[in-house]
Amino acid sequence: MTFFQKAGAKIVEKIHAYKGWNDLYRLVIDYTGSNGKTVRVTREVADHGNAASILLYDPVRDRVVLVRQFRTATFYLGREAFLLEAAAGLLDGDDPEEGVRREALEETGYRVGKVFPLFPMFGSPGMLAEEVHLFAGLVDTSVRETAGGGLADEHEDIEVVEMPLDEAFGLIGEGKIPDAKTVILLQWAVMNRALLQAG
Repeated sequence: MTFFQKAGAKIVEKIHAYKGWNDLYRLVIDYTGSNGKTVRVTREVADHGNAASILLYDPVRDRVVLVRQFRTATFYLGREAFLLEAAAGLLDGDDPEEGVRREALEETGYRVGKVFPLFPMFGSPGMLAEEVHLFAGLVDTSVRETAGGGLADEHEDIEVVEMPLDEAFGLIGEGKIPDAKTVILLQWAVMNRALLQAG
C-alpha cells in the first residue's frame, strides 16, 4: 500500500460529547494525508460496544431463521421501521461465540448446535465504532426450546421468521433486507450451502 506511505493520524483530543443509548465522542485529529501534509480535523464516533450476529440455518430443511424488529435509524429516515435481519446482540464483555449463542436463544428460541465462526465486520466505519463478529449456526427448526422474542425487561419485541434460504436471499434484491450484516450472512450461506449441509 504505497499510496498512503506518508499518511498517518494522531488523536489530539477526545471529548465524551454525549452519553445515552450510545456514547458519542468528538475527536480532534491531526491527519497526515498521502501527500505528507498534516491538517487538523474534527470527527464524531458513536460507540455502544461490540456485537455478534448469527445466521441460523436448518440443513435438513434448507431454511433460515431470521428476526424482525423495530430499528430507530430507519424509522428516523422514514423507511421501513421493522427490519428483517439475522439474530444479533451486544457482547457486553462476553466471548463472541458465547454471546451470539445467548442472543440466538433469547431472540429466536432455538439452541444453536454447530457454529461456524466467519469474520468480523464494520457496518459503517466512518462513524460507528462497532465491530460485529459474524457467525453461521446450525439449528433444527423442529425443536424450539422457547418462544423467543427477546427479553421483556429490555423491552425487546421480536418476531421470529423462518423461510427457505433461497427466498431470504431473494429478498435482498427486492430491497426487503437492507441490513448489511444480514446481506453478508445470507450471501455467505448461499455460497457455502454445501458446507452448511454437510455440517
